Amino acid sequence: MQISSKIVSAAVVFILSLLLVDPAFAQNAAPGASVALERALEDVSGDGQPLSTTLQILIVMGLMTVLPSIILMMTSFTRIIIVLSILRYALGLQQTPPNQVLLGLALFLSMFVMAPQIETINQQAIAPYSADEITLTEAIEKSGTVMHSFMAKQTRQSDLKLFMELADKDGFASPEEIPFSIMLPAFVTSELKTAFQIGFLIFLPFLIIDLVVAAVLMALGMMMLSPVIISMPFKLLLFVMIDGWALTMGSLAGSFAT
Repeated sequence: MQISSKIVSAAVVFILSLLLVDPAFAQNAAPGASVALERALEDVSGDGQPLSTTLQILIVMGLMTVLPSIILMMTSFTRIIIVLSILRYALGLQQTPPNQVLLGLALFLSMFVMAPQIETINQQAIAPYSADEITLTEAIEKSGTVMHSFMAKQTRQSDLKLFMELADKDGFASPEEIPFSIMLPAFVTSELKTAFQIGFLIFLPFLIIDLVVAAVLMALGMMMLSPVIISMPFKLLLFVMIDGWALTMGSLAGSFAT
């Protein structure tokens, strides 16, 4: 079964957005690598000779290896999975829900949060490129701009300032001018900070339950009994009574700036 160049190009649009819209990468790239990338894009876009089926499969498989890193570093996935992991630990549960369930929840909730950006990329980049209305380079720039805008809204100014100072760059008139080489680490740092702040607020009520149970057991002289065994049912009961999963999912989805 032959994979069309359009399919490969659509994948390239998403994967190469990070590289081609970054002025710093374009300036620091080796001349040989730039020429090779240029020729590869010409082949994929249909301006040069069509790629063989074997090369198309290799390109798709190679792009698939980069996809997890993009999901982790450029979407809402990092904040969501960290908060869910902290929630499980706060409940006193080691393997329930299992890691696969948490990853599935984080992935599909990330798809829900990123739905507007995915739709915008489809309307402004993928669909016009498939209809031969724009070039591959324009599609890459448009999709990169959408992801850049999403990350800029979630990133703290203090984190941006930190990485600007580390890169010895300043004087950007607007967030749109900040290159991905600065925006991406600032975005990830900001997401980690936000995730731990949300995790602290989730952890606090369960910690109070643990302290109360431990104090009661000590007052009763039952110091040999583990407080975790007694407090876990109360924490689960509290979590179920307040409809904790729906509250957590809604709060996480609403925590992203639009």
